[in-house]
Amino acid sequence: MSSPTPDTPITPAGPERRSRLRQYQVQLLERMQAAKTGAAAGGRELGVLIGGRLCLLDLTQISEIVPLQPVTPVPLAQDWYQGLANIRGNLTGVIDLARYQGLAAGDAAAAERRLITFAPTLGFNCALLAERVLGLRKLADMQAMEAPSDAGPEWNRQRYTDGEGQQWTRIDLAQLVREARFLQVGL
Repeated sequence: MSSPTPDTPITPAGPERRSRLRQYQVQLLERMQAAKTGAAAGGRELGVLIGGRLCLLDLTQISEIVPLQPVTPVPLAQDWYQGLANIRGNLTGVIDLARYQGLAAGDAAAAERRLITFAPTLGFNCALLAERVLGLRKLADMQAMEAPSDAGPEWNRQRYTDGEGQQWTRIDLAQLVREARFLQVGL
């Protein structure tokens, strides 16, 4: 048996590789089932950057995270309604939540931008444009803050501070999709 050269990648043998793949699939399935039932491991949220702000999204209200897809503009639509993207064969409306809130767009590179699709249970085939996905965050590890009286709409009022002193805004997509302004994408 010859020893591998520096240019030869070392890959696990077939059975070991299949075992690790199977373990990963089981863990992924458990996480998906927990998110669907609302038992998402003690209040886990997805941390994202939208309009330069740290935001939290409830895992039960989102479906998937996909790389930025080409978006076809829709005539006579609000500026925050970016248009339609083909995500897994479905036409999906793309919402720039930063613009919707009157915030400036962040400066993240295009390679870091993601589309976060709404869960089918919300009844809206759309996705939020996120500048960056920051990973899972646990609400139990954060301190709830009292929202100021001018904190904005109900879907955007919950505030938290993490252990590093960073402020997070929790976005409730179920309340957002009930907002009359959100439902009116046309000019």
